[in-house]
Amino acid sequence: MSTNSTLKVGRRKTATARVLMKAGNGAIIINKKDAKDYFRTQNLFEEVMHPLKATDTVGKYDLSIIVSGGGFTGQAGAIKLAISRALVENDAEMKSTLRKEGLMTRDPRAVERKKCGQPKARKKFQFSKR
Repeated sequence: MSTNSTLKVGRRKTATARVLMKAGNGAIIINKKDAKDYFRTQNLFEEVMHPLKATDTVGKYDLSIIVSGGGFTGQAGAIKLAISRALVENDAEMKSTLRKEGLMTRDPRAVERKKCGQPKARKKFQFSKR
């Protein structure tokens, strides 16, 4: 890895994203596809762009992202965290801005495990008194 590129990992639910960030003209490639083509909805693309917009660095970095696991929402959250971490690695002064926006905190929420004797984590089988 060269000195002008940064590799960071972000996670959300069961999704894991690896972001390679280097100086460039703003190209964002996710799993060998353009970011706008990868996400089906505009709001997920906006979520991915949030760290770049918050720090006013849109168009300054090329991002190559490999994401796996989970669904599109979890993947967008994982990418958002990884981008935030990569921005802080490049410029530590951005950390306070990203922290105020809530972009430096990993979201700990995940699916609760299924319990035995129940159909799901909290749902119970129907009870019949008679």
